[in-house]
Amino acid sequence: MNKNKILFADDDMDFMPIIPINENDADQEALIIPDSLPILPLRNTVLFPGVVLPITVGRDKSIKAVTEAYKGDKLIGVLAQTDSNIEDPEMKDLAKIGTVAKIVKLIKMPDGGNTIIIQGKKRFELKEIVSNDPYFKATINLLDDEKAEDDEDFKAYISSIKDLATQIIQLSPNLPTEASIILKNIEGPSFLINFVSSNMNADIAEKQQLLEIRNVKKRAERLTQLLQRELQFAELKDKVTSKTRTEIDKQQREYFLQQQLKSIKEELGGDTNERELAEMKKKAEAKKWPESAKVMFKTGIEKLERMHPSTPDYSVVYNHLDLLLDLPWQDYTEDNYDLKHAKKVLDNDHYGMQKIKNRILEYLAVLKLKGDMKSPILCFVGPPGIGKTSLGKSIAHAVGRKYVRVSLGGLHDESEIRGHRKTYIGAMPGRIIQNIRKIKSSNPVMILDEIDKIGNDHRGDPSSALLEVLDPEQNNTFYDNYLELEYDLSKVLFIATANDIQNIQPALRDRLEIIDLSGYAVEEKVEIAKRHLLPKQKEAHGLNKINLKIADKVLEKIIESYTRESGVRELDRQLASIMRYEAKELAMKGKIKPTIIAADVEKILGHPRYSNEIYKTANMPGVTVGLAWTYVGGDILFIETVLSEGKGDLKLTGNLGNVMKESASTALTYLQANAKKYGISQDAFAKNSIHIHVPEGAVPKDGPSAGVTMLTSLASAFTGRKVKPYLAMTGEITLRGQVLPVGGIKEKILAAKRAGLKEIILCWQNEKDVQEIDSNFIQGLQFHYVKTMQQVLDIALT
Repeated sequence: MNKNKILFADDDMDFMPIIPINENDADQEALIIPDSLPILPLRNTVLFPGVVLPITVGRDKSIKAVTEAYKGDKLIGVLAQTDSNIEDPEMKDLAKIGTVAKIVKLIKMPDGGNTIIIQGKKRFELKEIVSNDPYFKATINLLDDEKAEDDEDFKAYISSIKDLATQIIQLSPNLPTEASIILKNIEGPSFLINFVSSNMNADIAEKQQLLEIRNVKKRAERLTQLLQRELQFAELKDKVTSKTRTEIDKQQREYFLQQQLKSIKEELGGDTNERELAEMKKKAEAKKWPESAKVMFKTGIEKLERMHPSTPDYSVVYNHLDLLLDLPWQDYTEDNYDLKHAKKVLDNDHYGMQKIKNRILEYLAVLKLKGDMKSPILCFVGPPGIGKTSLGKSIAHAVGRKYVRVSLGGLHDESEIRGHRKTYIGAMPGRIIQNIRKIKSSNPVMILDEIDKIGNDHRGDPSSALLEVLDPEQNNTFYDNYLELEYDLSKVLFIATANDIQNIQPALRDRLEIIDLSGYAVEEKVEIAKRHLLPKQKEAHGLNKINLKIADKVLEKIIESYTRESGVRELDRQLASIMRYEAKELAMKGKIKPTIIAADVEKILGHPRYSNEIYKTANMPGVTVGLAWTYVGGDILFIETVLSEGKGDLKLTGNLGNVMKESASTALTYLQANAKKYGISQDAFAKNSIHIHVPEGAVPKDGPSAGVTMLTSLASAFTGRKVKPYLAMTGEITLRGQVLPVGGIKEKILAAKRAGLKEIILCWQNEKDVQEIDSNFIQGLQFHYVKTMQQVLDIALT
């Protein structure tokens, strides 16, 4: 339906017709309509009989026609233009059927135009143009409507028209609600059809079509179809408008609430987020950091200021900026270059380990002289419990740097080293950057603990990610995926610890400065117990104020009879057991003996777990004592050979590896080849089956160092000569009978000393390894350095 506005004959305007005082005036008034009338073209509407329209007339021809008609009988023929875009229409541009109108009122406007109020009277058909100038004048034929029969169909159409029009009025916000009241009060069906047709929001062509329909019932039917279409459009428009209004209302509501929240926060002392951002900016101004970090922070803070705190990305950007601010970038602790102080600290914290202490002092000396130096990447390799990790802490204390430990055992995701990309949920920097952030220093001592126990799977290989961290040529530009910037790790003193160097990836091993740490001798363990373990356990058990002593000999008994290890962890546990017992005695009796004797140890710890008596018993031929290296230190092992009637086959048992089996075959072949030299008949090899067994069958054993032991065991079995008691040996053999050097000498010698052995046969090339051991720790041991198997058998067999 259309807006209630005055229609300009020349302009594109909506309108709302004026209702006549008497809707039947058109029928009741006796009009004398001449055969020819002035013609008024209308651009954008169609005038229906009975309907009153206000129109502003602006075209010269139209003004003249209206003025002339108003002077006379006030009648004028109104025709719709077929094309509303034509400014100066001709008769061919006008519809053929129009409405005779009566000019009810003529109002002259100040701008020279005229406003007229016209009422449609009767339909007519254009016959012939009489005049074109000064205005259109034409002859016409009046047209009568075909009256509709007063049947049920027609009544239904009329009722439907009223209902549809009422619904359209209600759905159209631009139409006054009074229009529906007017509709209800229109009684004449013919006028109702004309009134609704005139008001309907339809094309000119459709309205003209309605005017041209002569039968009122058919006109009503067509009008119903057009109204139904308009109602559907009005409903759709109302739905879209309501939805849009709801969205706008929701946005406006949120905006108002945000404004209110902002006002409340300002009353309480300002917006929390704004305060946080202001604090961040303040911290950034005082921060010492590279230009790249400064630019990234500035970009991030600008992005944060544009974002609403409730958006998901806000926390991502905020956390990233927080990391940038927390990292120490160019903050370094000052190193203590007092070498005497550093030596004193290292000596107080750890007994022995001169090799490592000297290396640290050398590093400090260069720093003192040069002022700057790329930190070495050290790797302490040795059995468990000898103090590799605690030594790192001691080094940090001696140098005056902060200490941080990164446990790598069981690590299997390279993102733990390099960090996750910050777009992932729960993303965080890698462990290196996390620990630098925590310690607030860019030059700490960082312990990479258990570097040999890093795993790898489908998620990546962390040891490969460590290549960049531990390369002095690359780690000044270490890239963390979360940080998205390069970070300088060249001032960090990395110290890796490992039990077995073979488990470290070769490329990573190449970047490490390996420092071997062997196990402790009994004498060293006694000193460590007196200086560190006993005071620690006394304090842990509330006995630090009690005068309680353990003599060196008693400590030796605990070490030799209750522990079998390279380190001191088991010793620490045994001392803890003694302290718990003494604490219980003190609590129950109120006093304890000031000195713990050997009998007390046996009473507290039970019967000795280990004994050296096994090596003192007379050995039968074919039994030899060998020395082995394990990742927990040195150990001794027996090799037993037994001959039985058979066909010369060789049987090996004791969970032996391939290399060890090959050593046994090599030893047997050598003995067969040199049987005459050692007084063994060839028949002995052909008629006897040989069985070599290495006890503790559940423990896997491998390596070439048992070659001399196996050959001695075989020679002893075939010759019937016993092996000298308290004798151990280690070395690799060849088919030519030569003895080759092996590794792990210090651990093997200390194992022999712990076991109470007195003589050791070694390859002559291993003499240099023995000389590195403190002579105090190997007192009472006799070493035989050999080049050939002949020498070994001459010494070993009685």
